[in-house]
Amino acid sequence: MNSEQKIKKMVKEKYGTIAQQTKKYNQISCCGSRRGYSNVEFSITSEDYTKLPGYVPDADLALGCGLPTKYARIKRGNTVVDLGSGAGNDCFIARSITGDTGRVIGIDMTEAMTAKAKTNASKYGFKNVEFRLGDIDNMPIENNTADVVVSNCVMNLVPNKKKAFSETFRIMKSGGHFSISDIVLKGELTDELRKEAALYAGCISGAVQKEEYLQIIRDTGFIKITVKKERKIDIPNYILAKFLTIDQLREYDKSHVGIFSITINAEKP
Repeated sequence: MNSEQKIKKMVKEKYGTIAQQTKKYNQISCCGSRRGYSNVEFSITSEDYTKLPGYVPDADLALGCGLPTKYARIKRGNTVVDLGSGAGNDCFIARSITGDTGRVIGIDMTEAMTAKAKTNASKYGFKNVEFRLGDIDNMPIENNTADVVVSNCVMNLVPNKKKAFSETFRIMKSGGHFSISDIVLKGELTDELRKEAALYAGCISGAVQKEEYLQIIRDTGFIKITVKKERKIDIPNYILAKFLTIDQLREYDKSHVGIFSITINAEKP
């Protein structure tokens, strides 16, 4: 088993467990990571979906790091694909916008998540939403299918991001666009601090530098790349204090170094 396969196996197992947990439990981080910090009682990355049209509480596991559907410019009748669809949260928001003439497809590599999403769709009688089991870097979707692609805090978990964005490009129609929320890094974190932060917010473990992330998107062939929102993820001082002096802590707080949630839009020519 190579390194990519090991990472996928680990992510699949982790999210299989998360699928069985409650939203409250998962709000510890975008990846439901509690290890070592079980006393943390607030969400550090996820944003509030409850006021968005089409919101389904059963599908909200607090696993995201943004609101990609808010910036996705979805129109009635569109075909929307959600990468890493989980329990169906973003899919159900999208279907409320596409209407009955539209179509929404969710892709997820975790059997338990896909089963949960299908159960939710059946429970609410959603006929224009389907969920498929598959990898983002090898999607079970035909070429030129999607008008819009959305994804929420998932690409950072994919070991081969170049392949994942290439697949995204393949399944999109010419003139289609995506809105992706994800975790990136800015500046260099020490290995020790990054490791400790990964325990606190597990989803950062696969994150890359913001500029590298944007360059992958450019190299794939996307155009009109725009960062719609950027938000620094706060790491509590009691974690930072293990590795930084008081003066360094003050400097860190003022700096642009750290872990960030970004929402990016881009188009396929």
